[in-house]
Amino acid sequence: MDIAILLYPGFTALDAVGPYEVLSRLPGADLRFVAEQAGPVTTDTGLLTIDVSTTFADLPAPDVLVVPGGPGQEDHMDDEPLLGWIRTAHETSAWTTSVCTGSLLLAAAGVLDGLPATSHWLAVHRLANYGAIPTEERVVVSGKVATAAGVSAGIDLSLVLAAELAGEETAQTIQLFVEYDPRPPFDAGSPTTAPAHLVTAARSTSRHTPL
Repeated sequence: MDIAILLYPGFTALDAVGPYEVLSRLPGADLRFVAEQAGPVTTDTGLLTIDVSTTFADLPAPDVLVVPGGPGQEDHMDDEPLLGWIRTAHETSAWTTSVCTGSLLLAAAGVLDGLPATSHWLAVHRLANYGAIPTEERVVVSGKVATAAGVSAGIDLSLVLAAELAGEETAQTIQLFVEYDPRPPFDAGSPTTAPAHLVTAARSTSRHTPL
């Protein structure tokens, strides 16, 4: 089973590494990071670089596609080689998925037309501009397309996929091995629970703030 995690400059590390930690443990999984060109791809912070050896041409038809988000996504909304690869991969994939603002890339590629989908809470409203139906849920599944909300939601998405691909017991075993048992010290992981002044500050600094 070929699993491709798309990388591009400026992706958010956990968007890709969270799914990697879960999906790489599936029986029979051949997981690869994929980019337009082979070589180093650096995250949005500039502190982590992944050396990619698999290109779009090397893996045109993965069984599972994961598209992470991150600030660098903005530079690829009109990137035809990247969007074209997503479209081609989606034609034959068993699952086409995204984490965070990776759903905007799926939307720009035409994958989300008419479908409910989610994204980071600061960007989810933008999905409507590309024909998707914005849905403020942590994970949204519509047919073979699954989208996750911001960053850490990629782990939830991957466990959903693991259950679909290998059964619930396998998914639960992976969850146990990675000890995914979140108990955050603050109830501030959502704009509905975080202090209002923090939400306002976050909106004021985001390029995804509605006009």
